Amino acid sequence: MVCACSREARQVGPTPPQTRPTGDNDPRIPAYQANLGQVSQGGRYFAWYGCSGCHDDSKQGVLNLSDSAWRYGFGFVHVYDAIADRHGHIAYGKRVPVEQLWQLTAYVRDLSSHYPEKRRRLNLDQKAEPVGNTWQGPQ
Repeated sequence: MVCACSREARQVGPTPPQTRPTGDNDPRIPAYQANLGQVSQGGRYFAWYGCSGCHDDSKQGVLNLSDSAWRYGFGFVHVYDAIADRHGHIAYGKRVPVEQLWQLTAYVRDLSSHYPEKRRRLNLDQKAEPVGNTWQGPQ
């Protein structure tokens, strides 16, 4: 019982980001881009928010995200900005929490490394996940 009275400091992990990446050298980027758990969670959000409805392997041009040929650049900040600010008529940066945008960015940047077996496995894994149409989110 005496132990329960003392303060306890717990370090669960890095603090989730509250702000956008500051540049492609932002020290927080590896915690998302190099972390398979964060990339995987970004894949879940990709389905949940309906991104897969417009961006799948069968799409051509700018809708196909499986290459690294992006209109505004493929750096972490460029992809983040494209998702948060420049996504057609939807500004996801006003509707999706910042940490989820980081996870989505890490996942989208990882798409170009997905070989066919990995894509098939991810598609099967996501069958049980809720999938949105084009998500409108809170206004």
